[in-house]
Amino acid sequence: MYTVTGELSHGNANAVVAAGLSALAEGQSEFDLSALTKIDSSAVAVMIAWQRQAIQQGLKLHFTGVPASLLSILALYGLNEQFQLHTPERH
Repeated sequence: MYTVTGELSHGNANAVVAAGLSALAEGQSEFDLSALTKIDSSAVAVMIAWQRQAIQQGLKLHFTGVPASLLSILALYGLNEQFQLHTPERH
């Protein structure tokens, strides 16, 4: 499992894409987003880039721990169904 931590925004989106693509090249297909502390709409573009690469590699990409803020952005763009999303359990 590849864990994305900290911020995922316009300022570091390219670096985050590259790190995720490296993880995909190593065969990772589950990306844990639960450690994200700040996101903006750039996160959607990052996820799309990872998804495209996963498809090219024949992998089925899964996102776990998807923060509510990211779910809201994905819903706004009508993209919830485009990804395998697993949200944190709420107690």
